[in-house]
Amino acid sequence: MKSKPSPKLRRRFLDWYEESRRDLPWRKGRDPYSIWISEVMLQQTTSQAVVGFYARFLDRFPRVGDLAEASMEEVYEQWAGLGYYSRARNLHRAAQQLHANGFPQSHVQLLDLPGFGPYTSRSVASLAFDEAVGVVDGNVIRVLSRFYALGEAWWTVAGRQQFQNLADQWVEGVASSQMNQAMMELGATVCRPLSPNCPSCPLRTECVAYAEDRVTAYPLVREKRANEILIWRVNVKEDRNKLGLVKNDYAPFLKGQSIFPGLVERVQTRPKDFIVSHSITHYQIYVQFSASIDDQDLSIDWVALENVPRVNPSSLIAKVLKAWFKNKNEKSAHQLELR
Repeated sequence: MKSKPSPKLRRRFLDWYEESRRDLPWRKGRDPYSIWISEVMLQQTTSQAVVGFYARFLDRFPRVGDLAEASMEEVYEQWAGLGYYSRARNLHRAAQQLHANGFPQSHVQLLDLPGFGPYTSRSVASLAFDEAVGVVDGNVIRVLSRFYALGEAWWTVAGRQQFQNLADQWVEGVASSQMNQAMMELGATVCRPLSPNCPSCPLRTECVAYAEDRVTAYPLVREKRANEILIWRVNVKEDRNKLGLVKNDYAPFLKGQSIFPGLVERVQTRPKDFIVSHSITHYQIYVQFSASIDDQDLSIDWVALENVPRVNPSSLIAKVLKAWFKNKNEKSAHQLELR
């Protein structure tokens, strides 16, 4: 076990945070609902990008009850542009439970809610209720791995637990909400991935990686997962200005969302013919239109054309629709020429 940080160092660190922290809207209070919204938005997104979305979302859903009672389409509409729409669905589901049962103050209880993983549950419990638990995100991993010169595989269960144990040590005997935010702030503004500003770091006097002049050697770099190549054969069905959508139980992307009927094939090489290409996480998707897909046994939901972006605001769906209408108009123009 690594030695605990000295009380003097932690005090200096917290003083630095008070003087240097950015003025971010989610730091203005201890309301668990607004903290939770910000933490979910900040996953996979920068603070600068989130500020506008955060303000608009809370303006539309100022309390957990407002979010719980909204339709999923309304939530999607406010979430549009942030991506990773499973976060929006989990927010909605969790809000319904929180509205019915209240906001738990323990990270263990929060873990039972949809979308509350180890990070989000500890973050809300600490920042809103000062529960003495450390928060481990990419910024914290970077700070701790450099401070201790810790060459651990942070993406493994054992490695993650080691970082969690260290983060828990840092909040012992101090306000966990302040210490966790100080850690995340340091990682975001000073202990940066490629250009750390070590001379400005309040921890540099005891940072092992700094003393060894090996700061950029930490944390270890995780090998990227190879992209999977997918062909998505789509059957866009139209009936009187409505489009047919199905609940997605066949494609590995946009799981559980309303998408077009179709089928997905994994291939080794990029196809020569495709209408649209799109990347989602580690999937490279190539779209082809196919009216011959058997959808007789599917439960099709007919959605007004103008409501499709509210039902599924994914940029992939928007791309497919745009290409489909272009293809349809070109066919119509060709038919007119033949006449």
